Amino acid sequence: MAERKTLGVAILGAGFIGHFHVQSWQGVRDADIVAVGSRTLDKAQELADVAEELGVGNAVAAYDDVAAMVRDPRVDAIWVLTPNFTRVEVVKTITDEVISGRAELKAIAIEKPLGRTVAEAREVLEMVQKANLLHGYLENQVYAPGLVRSREVVWQRGAAASGTPYLARAAEEHSGPHSTWFWNGVTEGGGVLNDMMCHSVESGRFLLTPPGTRSSDWLRPVAVTATIASLKWGRPKYAQKLQEEYPGVVDYTQTPSEDYAHAVFEFENGDGEPVVVEATTSWSYVGAGLRLSFELLGPEYSMESDTLSTESKVFLSRALEQSEGEDLIEKQNAEQGLMPLLSDESVSYGYTGENAALATEFLHGIQPLVSLETGLEVVELLMAAYKAAETGQTVCWPVDLEDFVPAVAKGEWNPR
Repeated sequence: MAERKTLGVAILGAGFIGHFHVQSWQGVRDADIVAVGSRTLDKAQELADVAEELGVGNAVAAYDDVAAMVRDPRVDAIWVLTPNFTRVEVVKTITDEVISGRAELKAIAIEKPLGRTVAEAREVLEMVQKANLLHGYLENQVYAPGLVRSREVVWQRGAAASGTPYLARAAEEHSGPHSTWFWNGVTEGGGVLNDMMCHSVESGRFLLTPPGTRSSDWLRPVAVTATIASLKWGRPKYAQKLQEEYPGVVDYTQTPSEDYAHAVFEFENGDGEPVVVEATTSWSYVGAGLRLSFELLGPEYSMESDTLSTESKVFLSRALEQSEGEDLIEKQNAEQGLMPLLSDESVSYGYTGENAALATEFLHGIQPLVSLETGLEVVELLMAAYKAAETGQTVCWPVDLEDFVPAVAKGEWNPR
C-alpha cells in the first residue's frame, strides 16, 4: 500500500483564533500541523505543545521568525492568523521568500478580514498571486454544517420548485473581543463592523448563492445603507472598565470604535432579481455567549439557524461557586443558571469544515472557491457600508473605495 500523503501546515499566530484552529484539526485528515509561529517563541511553543497533545501534529516546530518558518522544508502551506495591522507585512515576508526561491510553499490561507482597507486587501491578494500560490480565505461560517446543510436543502427543495431566495439575514453578537488591538480602531481597522460583519455579509451572500457557485458570479452589488453606533462601551463606566482590563486601549469616551453596526446590502442575482442581505453585529450583547443567527427567505420557504439553540443545556445552581471561563461556549458570560452547551464549537462554527476542505484542495492542487478574491470582495462591501454610515447616504455601485479609510480606523470618530 502506498504511503499516505498529507499536507504540512504551519499555523502563524498563536492567539485565541490559533487555538481554535488547532482544536479543529482533530477533524482534518489531509494535513498535519508541522510548525507554529508567533511574535514570541514561548507562545508559539505553547500552541505547538497543544497540537502535539491533541495528536494533530508531529514534531511541531516553534518559530518567532516568519521567514525561517516559511523556509522549513516540511511546510507546504501556511495559515495566516496574525492581527489585522500585521497582515500586509506578514504576507510580504512570506511571498518574498517564495518568489526568491528560498521557500517552496504551495498554498496560503488567510483569516478574515483580508485587510483593513480595500487598498490593503488588494495588496495582499496581488502579492499572493505574484507568488503563484493557491489561496483560501478563512471565512469559517460558510463551512458551518448547520448553514451548509440547510442551504443545500433550501436550494434543492425550495428554490428548485418556487424560485430563488430573496432575503438573507445574518447576525453575530457577543460581549466584546479578547485582545487590546481589536478594541483600538487604528490597529483593528474599525470596530465591530470590520471585525464581525465580514462574517455576516459573506454568510448572507453564501445563502443567496446556488451551491457550487462563486458568490460574485451570482450576485452583483447594487447599493448599501448602514448605521454604526457606540452604545455600551462609550459610556464612562464601561470605557473605564476597558481601560482596566485591556492596558493600552484607547479612551472610548474620546475615540471609540463602533460596538453596533447594521447594514442592508442590495444585490441583483443571476436571474436579474433584486435580493437583500441584512447584516447586524454587536460587541454590546450580554447573553449566554457568542450568538450567530441566520435566516433565508424565498417565495415558498424559509430557514433559520441559531448557535445558542443548542442540543444540550446544563443547569448549575447558585449554591455552586464557579470560576470564570469559556468552557461551555465562546464569550460565556455566566457560570450559573441554565446555559447552552456546544459539544464542539470548532465544528459548529465551521472551523473544522473550513480547514478540512482547504487542506484537501491544497493537497491536490485545487484552487478553493472561497479564495482571497472573496476576501477582497468582502472588504469592498464593508468599506461601502462604512462610507454609507459616515455620510448617512445610500452608497451605490460602481463606487471607488481604493483610497477610503473609515473615520473609526483613523481614530477620528466620536458620535458622543
